[in-house]
Amino acid sequence: MTDHHLAQLNVGRLRHPLDTAEAAGFVTGLEPINALADDSPGFVWRLVDEEGRDATAIRPYGDDMIVNLSVWESFQALWDFTYRSDHLEYVRRRREWFTRMAEPFTVLWWVPAGHLPSVEEALSRLTRLREEGPAPEAFTFRHRYEPDGALAATEAAT
Repeated sequence: MTDHHLAQLNVGRLRHPLDTAEAAGFVTGLEPINALADDSPGFVWRLVDEEGRDATAIRPYGDDMIVNLSVWESFQALWDFTYRSDHLEYVRRRREWFTRMAEPFTVLWWVPAGHLPSVEEALSRLTRLREEGPAPEAFTFRHRYEPDGALAATEAAT
C-alpha cells in the first residue's frame, strides 16, 4: 500500500433525463458497473447518494449534469477498470447518453491515502485543469503525473 491514492472525477451533460427511454441503457448499467468498480482490484471508494446508491442525484452543475467521483489505489487500477473491463463498453457508448464537451470532463489527482475528496474539491480540480492544463495537481489519463509531482515516465518519453 502506498501513502497516496488516485482520485478521479468525471462529469457528463445528459442528452435526456434519466427517467426517459433514451437514457435507459445508461440507467440499466449503473448498478452492474458500480458493482464491477466496487469489486475491482485497487478500488477504494466512490461517491454515492444519501441512500448509498449511485451519485446521479448529486447535481452540483445543474439538472442536466451528473458527476462520478472515485478513489483508487493506483493509476493502473483505475486504468484497468476504465479500459480493461466491461466498463469500456459504457465509455464507448458515452455519446448516446451525454453531449460532447469542448472542455475536459475528467480530472485525476493524487490524495493522501485515507482522504476522501468532496465534490467541491473535485470540481475545483476540474476547474484548475480547464484553466491551466495538466499539472501535478490536476491531470488526465493522457498527461499524468506521479504522486511526487514528476511527469509520468510514459509522458516524459512522448
